[in-house]
Amino acid sequence: MYNAEWDIRVRYGETDRMGYVYYGNYAEYFEVARVEAMRVFGITYKDLEDNGILLPVYEYKVTFLKPAYYDDVLQIKTTIPAMPQASIEFHYQTFNSEGEMVNRAQTTLVFIDKESAKPVKAPEFFLEKLQTHF
Repeated sequence: MYNAEWDIRVRYGETDRMGYVYYGNYAEYFEVARVEAMRVFGITYKDLEDNGILLPVYEYKVTFLKPAYYDDVLQIKTTIPAMPQASIEFHYQTFNSEGEMVNRAQTTLVFIDKESAKPVKAPEFFLEKLQTHF
């Protein structure tokens, strides 16, 4: 299992009329957390794309437990629970500064060959970097 953490301060424009973080913004928060988690173990989206691999989201699930507000500092804990094959799963837990869980989510992304637009096995260079964390 691989774990990483990323913090974000909620900006005013990310809130709705109720003062809550607008739910649609969490997809972007999770994307940044996912990209930064991969960067920590030594892979970037650019590395994948330069090697002919795309990584689109196949599935996205989120459960909202309580609201987050403007100026809150949120910590997103990102986990890769299993070594990827043709897809990779990320789990997220978002906490406010009081340590309360705001939401939990999951995304599944599929490794796609850029030329054929078909699913492929996770590239070896990706698996080698990630393997050290399992």
